[in-house]
Amino acid sequence: MLDVKLSSDLQSDSDLLFAAVREAGAMGLELSKQNVRKWSKPDGSTVTEADLQIDAFLKARLHNTRPDYGWLSEESVDTPDRLSRQRLWIVDPIDGTNSFVNRTDGWCIGAALIEDGHPILAALYQPQVDLFYAAAFGHGAFCNKILIAPHDGENIAGATLLGTGSALKALPGVEAAASPNTPLLLRLAHVACGKADIAVSLGLRNDWDLAAGGLLVSEAGGVISQADGRKMIYNLPVPKQNGLLAAGAKRHRAALAQMEAK
Repeated sequence: MLDVKLSSDLQSDSDLLFAAVREAGAMGLELSKQNVRKWSKPDGSTVTEADLQIDAFLKARLHNTRPDYGWLSEESVDTPDRLSRQRLWIVDPIDGTNSFVNRTDGWCIGAALIEDGHPILAALYQPQVDLFYAAAFGHGAFCNKILIAPHDGENIAGATLLGTGSALKALPGVEAAASPNTPLLLRLAHVACGKADIAVSLGLRNDWDLAAGGLLVSEAGGVISQADGRKMIYNLPVPKQNGLLAAGAKRHRAALAQMEAK
């Protein structure tokens, strides 16, 4: 999935990760054609049998193959043993479950490999439209093996933003992109490849919604941070970040300055 030369251990992990995510996407595509059972979690979000099946598949392929690596997934019980692991898989089996249920293309499968709190590999697959995003630390970001980069600019005037109404209020002068309900991982992928200019989300956000997309943004040449500008560090005891701000490097500085001034 990456036409670059990696170190031998990273190459082995990338081969494992990219193949597993692509297979999980094929599984999800087949499951999306079925009437899978769905229900609501305690937080009100939707989960389906497909989420759980894909989670189990990825855990078997990734964690069981690398038992020394930690595991953190939206659909797995979190355990404190991950905190002692230098490397950690962070997985979202289906980001955009409502789109999956409605059989639209606004869902994806995302996974990242974290080392010492920072992502070093990322894979994000949108199987309905066969878009596979991949990144390795220090080697760029790609969509279907084509190098990607964000749109950038000295200011945010007229920039397209993926986010909710609160995000738009935080950055007056931007324009709402066509699909504000796009899940967080796809928002980050869209910023990384220039489909949208800025992504903003306010409030606490889970690591699995950010890790894979965050590496895509940074390796594409953009910048991602928490909404207050702090760097994201993954695999903390509470695996959450204080929102997100992602954009091209110059536009990220302009957006952060405007958000800090409010």
